[in-house]
Amino acid sequence: MSDQNRPPRIHDVAKMAGVSVATVSRAMSNPAIVSEATRKAVEDAIAATGYTLNLTARNLRQQQVGGVLALVPNLANPFFSQILAGISEVLRQRGLSLLVMDTTSVADQPALAALGPYLNRSRSDGVIVLDGSLDPDLFTRPGCPPVVQACEWIDGLDAPRVLADNVEGGRLAARHLTGLGHRHILHMTGPAPNSLTASRRQGFLQGLAEAGLPEPGPADSIPGNFETRSGVEAVPRILSMDPRPTAIFCDNDEMAIGVIHGLTMAGVAVPGDISVMGFDNIEMSGFCLPPLTTIRQYRTRLGRRAAELLLDRMQGSDDRRTVILDVELMERASTAPPPLGP
Repeated sequence: MSDQNRPPRIHDVAKMAGVSVATVSRAMSNPAIVSEATRKAVEDAIAATGYTLNLTARNLRQQQVGGVLALVPNLANPFFSQILAGISEVLRQRGLSLLVMDTTSVADQPALAALGPYLNRSRSDGVIVLDGSLDPDLFTRPGCPPVVQACEWIDGLDAPRVLADNVEGGRLAARHLTGLGHRHILHMTGPAPNSLTASRRQGFLQGLAEAGLPEPGPADSIPGNFETRSGVEAVPRILSMDPRPTAIFCDNDEMAIGVIHGLTMAGVAVPGDISVMGFDNIEMSGFCLPPLTTIRQYRTRLGRRAAELLLDRMQGSDDRRTVILDVELMERASTAPPPLGP
């Protein structure tokens, strides 16, 4: 084969850049450890030669698959997009691919049969679990790659966790609504077994107690399932309450947006008659009518941190800590002081 016909090699890049093959390799795998001038020379040489890294050969040498698996409970939920983007950003810098599996798409199959084959070092180099409802025994089987939990967590799974401060978020929600003067506040929770539901409820109750409100009774909360439809479907029950709540805190933005839609369709003004707030700060929360007051999670940061912890685990670290990331109140137009009495 003539030189014109053969694919470009790393030696060609090194020759054009005026550096060694080892320097080219370092510039590609860990650009932070080479100088800016060297990195630029290597990048220009790669562009000029058309060289591409043979990932298959590299992975064989390093005895890895070249991909990390993320287990997501519902890919249709826009909440996960920024977390996955943060994970992908970190992995891409290491030349690793992100594989995503929707755990709800296999609901009719036993988890072991549906997910088990993917929890193997022959299929992925590491796993980031974003579904807190899975059986911890799935991840203790022989051959399972390193695991990190993100956003949600599984009781009984001894693996690092990267979480938003859900307790503090619930407390901030209660503080915001009570600070506006609300005393009859309804809490629309997530599903009962979910770890997020418990921690956000804990913080919300703390915030109510700090405001001097009595312990809420069973009628002061209603369950949802984190989906917009469950918020819409809760509205008839909300409107039948006597007295009606003057504010509603929903455990996520999707349910809150559903509640706002249902109230508006029923002729109830938000926030004139009932204030509504959510949790997460998904993109849509700032564009619904009215824009939604919510608790912001730094989801891209959460994804990045989970990926960094997993890479450390893949390199042999036994760090099993829990990382808690700050949250922030985003005050918008869906909350206001309660309406004046007759």
